[in-house]
Amino acid sequence: MRFATIGTSQITDRFLTAAKTCGDFRLEAVYSRSAGRAEKFAERHQAARWHDSLEKLAEDPGIDAVYVASPNFMHARQAILLMEHGKHVLCEKALASNQREAEEMFRCAEENGVLLLEAMRSIHDPGYETVRSQLHKIGTVRQARFSFCKYSSKYDGFKAGKQQNIFDPACSAGALMDIGIYCVEVMVGLFGEPESLSTAAVRLRGGIDGAGVLLASYPEMIVEAAYSKIAAEHLPSVIQGEAGSLYMDSIASPGRIWIRYLDGEEEVLFSRPGENNMAYETETFIRAAEKGEKLREYRRISEISLKITDEARKQAGIRFPADGDSL
Repeated sequence: MRFATIGTSQITDRFLTAAKTCGDFRLEAVYSRSAGRAEKFAERHQAARWHDSLEKLAEDPGIDAVYVASPNFMHARQAILLMEHGKHVLCEKALASNQREAEEMFRCAEENGVLLLEAMRSIHDPGYETVRSQLHKIGTVRQARFSFCKYSSKYDGFKAGKQQNIFDPACSAGALMDIGIYCVEVMVGLFGEPESLSTAAVRLRGGIDGAGVLLASYPEMIVEAAYSKIAAEHLPSVIQGEAGSLYMDSIASPGRIWIRYLDGEEEVLFSRPGENNMAYETETFIRAAEKGEKLREYRRISEISLKITDEARKQAGIRFPADGDSL
């Protein structure tokens, strides 16, 4: 499949490193608003050509699919233009600024007969499927805590007064939409949509969130999602059942998953060395696009997750320009 990429940041570098291990992937072109950056990025990754016009990228007949890794607020506009020109789209998380934009994007995909998939690497990782298939071993689930707290490399600059996209409401960014979304999507994938939600956030300059906690209530259980870009934590995520607890050492890229039963016995379910797990989402995307599959379960997870983040931001008083009157 002939790919193009949007974005020249580290995340696109990591994606290409992983994607090139997929046999059916071929990088054909790259895009950046800066011609200089586009040309250098194309040369570094041996792309055949580059674009600094989004319209020309969309019209390029030599492209089948595009990986979109621009700031969140650009996702909907860029993806819709590409899909209107018949391109499949693999779009970085968060898929959109809000649920309304996501619904518009999926509607466009349906109307144009193309595939739209959110590049949420944790949901496509084999560790996630291990959790899904082995969860019954811990009995009735009563509580879970999913955590992703990582000190941002951009935070020191932000504290010094610099403008940073990841801490800018205009970019539909912040802790929840950048890394808290991992916790939310794993929660939705495993347990579905909660009955109710409450949240609290640490707000920074400009009204963006630097950290937060989300509490989701289900009929027989509760789930806590803790996330931060202004502090670090190295504790595993845990799902507590009546027969034991299941642990994941990382919510985004699990290297070890294990159960500790009530009697103290431990069972390792999954173990691997560290790897760039973005290859799994790419393989899922290529296979589905080639076969014409709709991947409705992943669409459901994306839409419900954005419904949850909309409500969480509403409770915390965090609004994006992209929200308009939708919140």
